[in-house]
Amino acid sequence: MKIYTKNGDRGRTGLHGGSRVDKDDPRIEANGCLDELNVAIGLLRARLNASHEWQFMLHDVQRTLMVVMSHVATPSSVRHLNPNVLPDDLATHCESWIDAMTSSMADGEGYFILPGGTEISALCHQARVAARRAERRLCTLNKLDALPAQIMSYINRLSDLFFTMARYDLHLAGASEERWQAFGYKRKRREDVAENRGEGN
Repeated sequence: MKIYTKNGDRGRTGLHGGSRVDKDDPRIEANGCLDELNVAIGLLRARLNASHEWQFMLHDVQRTLMVVMSHVATPSSVRHLNPNVLPDDLATHCESWIDAMTSSMADGEGYFILPGGTEISALCHQARVAARRAERRLCTLNKLDALPAQIMSYINRLSDLFFTMARYDLHLAGASEERWQAFGYKRKRREDVAENRGEGN
């Protein structure tokens, strides 16, 4: 069978369930961003050794994203026809991985960190921003046609996971994080502590 069908030459594409929409439809845009995220993860996996401890985890994320994309491509009116099972505990898996990595690192989540340090860490940040972009597009779609709640939680948690992975790779490499500045609430807290101590006088 040929790869090209010519069905989309006029800027329309099909959804799960049979309906057709413009290729810049919010649903297609959201799925395009999820596809970009999957590619970013594939690039990260390609740069890791085959025996790296993250390979299984990232492979699982990639397969899960395919299921998520199938549901994003399905309007809510025909969602019951989608045969792909969307687990309820998607975000929980991410949280377990995040907690495991965070337990061995110094506190650093309260700072803006410049991406880089190692190639793997930078690729993790690339996946992080791809997840954030996908999340923004999913928010737009969710206003038009409500998505399963676990999808929104999962993509949000994925960005946290890749941020943690970026920090963890630096930690394993013994490389220093390049911090820009603390989050606003942390700066305010330090200023309040200094003022209470009289250090600001």
